Amino acid sequence: MSDGDAAELGAGGAGLRAGSGPVLSARGVCRSFREGSTTLEVLVEVQLSVARGERLAIIGASGSGKTTLLQILGGLDQPDAGVVEVAGRNIHALSENERSTLRNCSIGFVYQFHHLLPEFSALENVAMPLLVRRERTAAAAARARDLLTRVGLGERLNHRPHQLSGGERQRTAVARALVTSPALVLADEPTGNLDGRNAEQLLALMLQLNREFGTSLVVVTHDSRLAARMDRVLELSGGGLRQPQGL
Repeated sequence: MSDGDAAELGAGGAGLRAGSGPVLSARGVCRSFREGSTTLEVLVEVQLSVARGERLAIIGASGSGKTTLLQILGGLDQPDAGVVEVAGRNIHALSENERSTLRNCSIGFVYQFHHLLPEFSALENVAMPLLVRRERTAAAAARARDLLTRVGLGERLNHRPHQLSGGERQRTAVARALVTSPALVLADEPTGNLDGRNAEQLLALMLQLNREFGTSLVVVTHDSRLAARMDRVLELSGGGLRQPQGL
């Protein structure tokens, strides 16, 4: 992607790349849930800082709150207390429209299940984030076509999700997450629904695009192979993030 293309992405992604601070920071993040008369403390005073271009894996037992943390970091869920900053802005202090704009410009999401829109082609699914921000259709399609080609799907542009294999659907989802050149990608078990070969291919692709675009990765995973390829690994346990034992 050219410097000119990057300049068109808006203040969200470009601002993060130009600044000197972390891509993402979280301070004192708390989240609890009520279960009948019991309060379940899931996140307790979570602290986190992610540098530009850094690859971070978050591991932990099922039910430890990893997905809840990722949703709060991406502004999809509200913490009970604490501050999460993306692009130097407190994402939870923004209006819903401002938060949506920040997510569209600066954050990409990859899930275990691809969440592609079944009625649209691979090309249309990847172009969607650009169309949401009202970029020209031709420009959005060209950028989506370029990314799909980079992830090995140049011959599958017009296929709908049901016509793609599981690995192809996940590669399409990764292309969609990166089409806006976000400064940060949040991935929730991105290889969890793939067999070993497709999981390895997807991991290699994510690492390649991380190097190419300088996009920071925060990946929630149970996959020890994926975690071992990250720059840093943290474990979510007892409501907080810490260095895992034995790593």
